[in-house]
Amino acid sequence: METTAAAPYHSNQKLVIHLIRHAHGLHNLESERHRDPLKRIQYADPELSPLGWQQVREQRKDLSASGLLERIELVVTSPLTRTLQTSVGIFGSPLKDENTVGNGYQNGIKTPIFNHPPIIASELCRERLSKGRSRGSISQCRSRFPQVDFSLIEREDDILWEADERESDESVAAKGIKFIKWLLARKEKEIAVVSHGVFLQQTLIALKNEFDSSIEEEFLTPFGNCEIRSLKFFRESVVRLGQDYKKN
Repeated sequence: METTAAAPYHSNQKLVIHLIRHAHGLHNLESERHRDPLKRIQYADPELSPLGWQQVREQRKDLSASGLLERIELVVTSPLTRTLQTSVGIFGSPLKDENTVGNGYQNGIKTPIFNHPPIIASELCRERLSKGRSRGSISQCRSRFPQVDFSLIEREDDILWEADERESDESVAAKGIKFIKWLLARKEKEIAVVSHGVFLQQTLIALKNEFDSSIEEEFLTPFGNCEIRSLKFFRESVVRLGQDYKKN
């Protein structure tokens, strides 16, 4: 069922935004293994788990079959490792080995075998700021993810995370609305956003509270790993296109 609401902007452009939570991470695996937080391995910037990589492969296959993979004009990703891996895994170019059909290097540069949408990293869509949720340096990120544009991030090292404070839901929601307005000011017509569960949920809740009280509660529930929920913004309305319910 579609939901229509007043949107937080004034524009004649039409924009479709696909919100994607990162695939299953090692920190998710620890939470499933140990209910007691004190027994869990603490990851500063966790990578995807084997299940997460499987989810990425399946989502890429599904999006390719549906034609969505070719329609996406831009991918915006959080600069944390699990979102970068999800973004490149789903939307990046497979790499062709120029020497042994395995390494994918030519003169030290990885060579894509077909075009992919630009992938840019933004601090605006990263997870709730708190202890243990810091990103790597931009130099490290560029080295590991050469397909991603990190030019929007000004600081080499992470100065946003707080060692002893947890960002409030209100702060996350405000950041989410700011991010949505930034997307609406861009020229692209169809954008994928790869982010985190809390950020995505609080952004949708803020859209409901501030711009459309009729959005169904079902659409505001926590995201599953690698789940996609899509919205269409057109002039002064936002239409919920649906979700794929990819949950663990």
